[in-house]
Amino acid sequence: MLIVIFGFQNLDIPVIFDLLKFKNFINHPNLLIMRTLSEKMKLLLSSLFLFLSFTSFSQDLPVKGFAIAAPNSDGLDRFVKFMEEELGPRGINTLVLRVDFNYAFQSHPELQDENPLTKGDVDKIKMAAKKHGIKVVPQINLLGHQSWAGTLGNLLKEYPEFDETPHVKMPENYEWPNEDGLYCKSYCPLHPEVHEVVFALVDELCEAFETSDFHAGMDEVFFIGDDKCPRCGGLDKAELFAGEVTKIQNHLDLQGRRLWIWGDRLIDGKRTGIGMWEGSMNNTHRAIDLIPKEVMICDWHYNSPIQTPVIFAAKGLDVISCSWNKPQVGVQQLEDMVTFRNHNTSEMKDRFQGVMVTVWSGADVFLDGLEKYLADPSAEKEVDQPWVTFVEVFEKENFVGLIW
Repeated sequence: MLIVIFGFQNLDIPVIFDLLKFKNFINHPNLLIMRTLSEKMKLLLSSLFLFLSFTSFSQDLPVKGFAIAAPNSDGLDRFVKFMEEELGPRGINTLVLRVDFNYAFQSHPELQDENPLTKGDVDKIKMAAKKHGIKVVPQINLLGHQSWAGTLGNLLKEYPEFDETPHVKMPENYEWPNEDGLYCKSYCPLHPEVHEVVFALVDELCEAFETSDFHAGMDEVFFIGDDKCPRCGGLDKAELFAGEVTKIQNHLDLQGRRLWIWGDRLIDGKRTGIGMWEGSMNNTHRAIDLIPKEVMICDWHYNSPIQTPVIFAAKGLDVISCSWNKPQVGVQQLEDMVTFRNHNTSEMKDRFQGVMVTVWSGADVFLDGLEKYLADPSAEKEVDQPWVTFVEVFEKENFVGLIW
């Protein structure tokens, strides 16, 4: 028996995945054809009202994003090829590039890495992005992540006076946890000269990428309002964090740009049980009520698809769900995000902006893994890999129809 249904939208996602468990399906644009056996008829009829206007479930998301470290200049051509052959065909429309100091800054050349991207390199990335309708959102870590393990970042190397905790010395042999509570260093948000430097970098990078959006990181900020800091010691940590977010957003707004940040410092890690990494245990979470509503929140949860996007949306903030190396988490976040959009008020639904797969290695490491996986998926012994998440979340074949 054949049932033909035209013009679907807003199909309930759990129903889609139930249907996909059956065999013998094909895609056909804007058409659903189901060949079903009689014993399935009651199920199909009971679900029929859900199919009244179906389109591809993921095509409705404003943001289908991917975040990765920017390549160095030597790896640029390979990365552009990846944009052409993978990002574009998979319908990814947002690329968060963690540039940090991997750019040949003219405003502060003392801060650039060795072998950084040049303006010409950035032009090649822009060209590929424009061809495929991809928005590039460059990132420089502001406030936190000014060191990693035992290595001080470029900003505090060159401007040690910006250090929030100069009394905490960088160890020769880094271990976590440690008695100083050193995960990553922060700059002092109240230092009178720090923004003159970091905003020059932000402006130059945004101009190079010709972008309307900038990602400031701001995740895992453990050092803030330190008691020994002469400027912000004893001040409210939530107000300090919110003040820095607001200052950055206000600066970007002067050029018509928008701030993106990671969302963990805005979640009460204790009350939610989420803890100190994906949430805050140092009292910054109340900043969620103090920051500008224009800020885009990248809500990351890597081990479990915790449904905190609802918290951000209820506070009037746009939010993106972010996964990493567990494919089942990324797929569930995608499913949840569409459900949030389909089953919310008109005021709320558009705040659920989409999903993003993140990568926390160098670009070459990811591309090596992806190329091997695409060549032979069965050879991948460990499925909890970012390239597997990438493939499963952003399948090239977006289903828009089924046949049974």
